[in-house]
Amino acid sequence: MRITLTNVTKGPKDSALPLTSLEFESGAVTLARAETERRPTVLGLIASGRMRPDSGTVTLDGRTDYSGLRRHIALVDALGVSEPAADVTVAEVVSEELMFAGRLGHRRAVAVVLDDLGLAGQSRVNMADLAPDSRIRLLTEMAVLRGDVQGIVLTSPDRHGGDPLGWWQIGGDLAARGYAVLVIAGDASAHAINLLDTTGAEL
Repeated sequence: MRITLTNVTKGPKDSALPLTSLEFESGAVTLARAETERRPTVLGLIASGRMRPDSGTVTLDGRTDYSGLRRHIALVDALGVSEPAADVTVAEVVSEELMFAGRLGHRRAVAVVLDDLGLAGQSRVNMADLAPDSRIRLLTEMAVLRGDVQGIVLTSPDRHGGDPLGWWQIGGDLAARGYAVLVIAGDASAHAINLLDTTGAEL
């Protein structure tokens, strides 16, 4: 699966999103740089088929297919759109996500998921207090439980703090499992990841 954004813009005089072109595909993790509070979410919405650009094109395997994008691409942790409420517990998020995936969200099922993710002791922790890497791993793993999901758009993971290389590795692990992964982050995170790239890791 390949998603291609070509010369997309959004907003008056491109205020919400300036001219942007990018591509992400199955089996790879791609970094897109977007600054300001609003632009990462706008770009994430467009890349996942949930918002149409004012200009430019968005294609799925060479075709315009917004319903296919929405079905196959999960928009994860987008500010004001798909982020969990700060005061919701980890267990509540898992229970809800299990139901979205067509599974039972009872206490035992939640406990199994948290144990598998190494978060067994975090069930009562509020999402706002969960460590950044644990938060991103939890939300991405919950998203790919949905049967049709083949790709992830992760927006602004850097806003939670922590080491950018942590969530970048999580994205790389998902890509190694065959998912198409787009991570949208700011310039500082891009700089940190590019430093890693000079040591031999792939971007």
